[in-house]
Amino acid sequence: MSNHQHDDDIIRCSFCGRTAHEVTSMVAGPDVYICDRCINDASGIVSSDVTAAPRNKPTSATGSRPTGSKRRLSPLEMKSALDEYVVGQDHAKKALSVAVYNHYKRIDSSEYYSEYQDVELEKSNILLIGPTGTGKTLLAKTLARILDVPFCISDATALTEAGYVGEDVESILANLLHASDFNVERAERGIIYIDEVDKVARKSDNASITRDVSGEGVQQALLKILEGTVAGVPPKGGRKHPEQSLINIDTSNILFICGGAFDGLNEVIASRISSNSIGFTADAKNKMDKFDPAILQHVEPHDLVRFGLIPELIGRLPVISALDNLSEDAMRNILLEPKNALLKQYKKLFSMDGMDLSFDEGAVTAIVKKAKSLGTGARGLRAVLEDTMLEIMFDIHSHSNIAHCIITRETVEKKGQPIFEPKKASA
Repeated sequence: MSNHQHDDDIIRCSFCGRTAHEVTSMVAGPDVYICDRCINDASGIVSSDVTAAPRNKPTSATGSRPTGSKRRLSPLEMKSALDEYVVGQDHAKKALSVAVYNHYKRIDSSEYYSEYQDVELEKSNILLIGPTGTGKTLLAKTLARILDVPFCISDATALTEAGYVGEDVESILANLLHASDFNVERAERGIIYIDEVDKVARKSDNASITRDVSGEGVQQALLKILEGTVAGVPPKGGRKHPEQSLINIDTSNILFICGGAFDGLNEVIASRISSNSIGFTADAKNKMDKFDPAILQHVEPHDLVRFGLIPELIGRLPVISALDNLSEDAMRNILLEPKNALLKQYKKLFSMDGMDLSFDEGAVTAIVKKAKSLGTGARGLRAVLEDTMLEIMFDIHSHSNIAHCIITRETVEKKGQPIFEPKKASA
């Protein structure tokens, strides 16, 4: 090694023997040197080994390669895992579980050799429709956690047509690349949730003559990445610049879940159903009130076109699932049952200060009724709790002898004092 390092005090690479003058940079270690060329070569060897490794891994019981977790979960197992975090919305959970299961089966289909080898499976992106606070984002986020795949949330309202101030559609992929620690292969098997997709609806039924910068133009830009294309992504995010080297990402195997409240869609559905039952022989049962909580369950692709989504985009979102409005029972369960239930979170906060916290039955009922009146779904529960607990959490540290705090109906409705139980005197 020494003959490579110091010949007449000239620093040489310990691997290839090049001098410091022949290379761009040299990294020094204890009695050893390595040049930038050898680093690049070594990096390429390691990358190719990592890429080849999954093919050599043993397959799971279903005969498929793992998709982030040790084996692929069945739709039933996925729904059971979602049940631990998300209350209700059974139809949406089933639709998501089946679509995701088929999606990852599609990715691994190249490993199967059968009579259907020439049959190409198409991607099933998902559209979730439901009022605010019903759990659209939580469903997508929980699903990604269960599957252990890269996941990111992007907001469609920030997107603009290419060439205008705002974010390009490719910035969505940049977020996924960040979430996968710049591992392109891992990113290409990820899940992207595009929120507020209803906000890019075109403003009228007629196709736009002029440029619709943040509406129809964005829908057109989304088409290719939803279907599957190789997109150049700026690694640092933001606008594309000539001096910025782009990373190519193939979106064919990325699952897109789009969500939105679609405020006003209920009126579109109601008018369609009512127009089908006009006349003396019309059946009154077929008529539907636009305020019916279950009206979104009757959504059809044509309703979304009338709302303002372009037909090409709807065609790339074949799985459409509507989420239910939260009933008072569902909101009560959200407070109490899931692993991350709100009341459990507050109890944990108090236990970290060495105190017990409990809510009596009257308090729970009052929180639910107050939150229901806000009309913001599950988000209303947190708003009511934050408002109720603010003064209590501000003052409680001035009472060092409190062991147990009980929140009552009076506390929630009239900001009354909770019941404090002092610590038992030690013998």
